[in-house]
Amino acid sequence: MALDRVPTSFSGEPVPTDRSKTTLARVMGVMDANNYGNVHGGVIMRAVDEAAAVAAVRHSDGPAVTAFMDQMAFRRPVLVGDLLTTRAQVNWTGRTSMEVGVRVSVERTGVQEEIQVGTAYLVFVAIDADGNPRPVPPVRHDTDLDRRRSQEAEIRRESRLRLRKEISELREQS
Repeated sequence: MALDRVPTSFSGEPVPTDRSKTTLARVMGVMDANNYGNVHGGVIMRAVDEAAAVAAVRHSDGPAVTAFMDQMAFRRPVLVGDLLTTRAQVNWTGRTSMEVGVRVSVERTGVQEEIQVGTAYLVFVAIDADGNPRPVPPVRHDTDLDRRRSQEAEIRRESRLRLRKEISELREQS
């Protein structure tokens, strides 16, 4: 979406999580890997950020930028030849920000089931044509799973804010 077409307001109606759900996939190649044949974590993080950005743009109906990567857990290695899939959705919204959860999995030759290789949580801020934060619609939680994800997102948000405050106070003492 071009920045000159950014919505200036929204109806305020909650947006269902289904609207933001995004799946992106690509085959991991030799240029994505280290000398051991494992895909670099940074390659996976980029794929996570891209899927999360699409989810944030879909939810907010306009541009959104990455403000924070809260957690990135690598559970298993990703190998050359794997089909890396990132599934993202908005879990929680504030006034101008959104938490997006991303599940990372691979399909691997010779393995029948999809393998979960990681998870991540990112915070995005919706921006207007001038690059300033703009309001986002609330997220509508239609399932128990959506409600649980929102509650977990609020815990992560409180933790980020508490950590930021504690570090700031410590720096002021120095």
